[in-house]
Amino acid sequence: MAELREVQITEEKPLLPGQTPEVAKEAELAARILLDQGQTHSVETPYGSVTFTVYGTPKPKRPAILTYHDVGLNYKSCFQPLFQFADMQEIIQNFVRVHVDAPGMEEGAPVFPLGYQYPSLDQLADMIPCILQYLNFSTIIGIGVGAGAYVLSRYALTHPDTVEGLVLINIDPNAKGWMDWAAHKLTGLTSSISEMILGHLFSQEELSGNSELIQKYRNIIAHAPNLDNIELYWNSYNNRRDLNFVRGGDTTLKCPVMLVVGDQAPHEDAVECNSKLDPTQTSFLKMADSGGQPQLTQPGKLTEAFKYFLQGMGYMASSCMTRLSRSRTASLTSAASIDGNRSRSRTLSQSSESGTLSSGPPGHTMEVSC
Repeated sequence: MAELREVQITEEKPLLPGQTPEVAKEAELAARILLDQGQTHSVETPYGSVTFTVYGTPKPKRPAILTYHDVGLNYKSCFQPLFQFADMQEIIQNFVRVHVDAPGMEEGAPVFPLGYQYPSLDQLADMIPCILQYLNFSTIIGIGVGAGAYVLSRYALTHPDTVEGLVLINIDPNAKGWMDWAAHKLTGLTSSISEMILGHLFSQEELSGNSELIQKYRNIIAHAPNLDNIELYWNSYNNRRDLNFVRGGDTTLKCPVMLVVGDQAPHEDAVECNSKLDPTQTSFLKMADSGGQPQLTQPGKLTEAFKYFLQGMGYMASSCMTRLSRSRTASLTSAASIDGNRSRSRTLSQSSESGTLSSGPPGHTMEVSC
């Protein structure tokens, strides 16, 4: 057999002729910037067209983060402060994001014609499979606020195998009762649609204080060119059905859930539906000094809680530690050794006034203050 000789082959023609490493790096950066700007798509569903914006590229064996906004907002006005927060960048580098705009809520949306039948919240949930099929995504982690939290919950009830986790901010799973309807009708006689929606989004203390944030969102809603569309979404929300959560029953969320509410939010009582959900799968986060929209007023705290939520699901295990995690590492490590790596049987309660940590018995609740 002839002696094997080592032969060194030099590439005479680069893969991209004339492209230096510096140019290649610039091209890669430009492509990344394009992805970070988001690509907007529309897809037809049985209940009309829905628009969504995709950021980033899919990661192997990882779900997409899918968001759904509240009434009076779109994905930008509802989620931009959260996803542009500095600490959130570590998370979004690891997941592709899909931001859904409810029909007629996207920027530049035409006003629906008179008599248009707006989809119910149940029908909005039934649009989500069309989005995932279009993108060829198999599973999601949902983040919803208010009406959007209801839509994602309804979707998770009917498609549990496609939802790996839910972050539900200001969810009200209950249908309106007669007293609620009476109060709603009475308020409608004396208040404009924009003021009623503001009362849904923010606490009375926030509205009375008339901060810069309140002025901004009052102006956004009152002068929205698609205010008629917003009213249709608002009416669908007020006509929602009861989700009928039953702990241990068939009608329950089968994925890990983090319920979030501000300590002065108008939805505080309704969000405490964690008593109807699986305690080993549900976390409850009550945030101090956050008012009605924690993702707008406390994006840092919510980002940190979301990171722990993802870590509890088995993602981002090597994520860098933050000020809160450093103060509680020992407690979390001891709890994990008893409960298992993927245990989520805890209730989180955040306060910005102290830096203490107390942990309850394993398998029950864990109170965290930061």
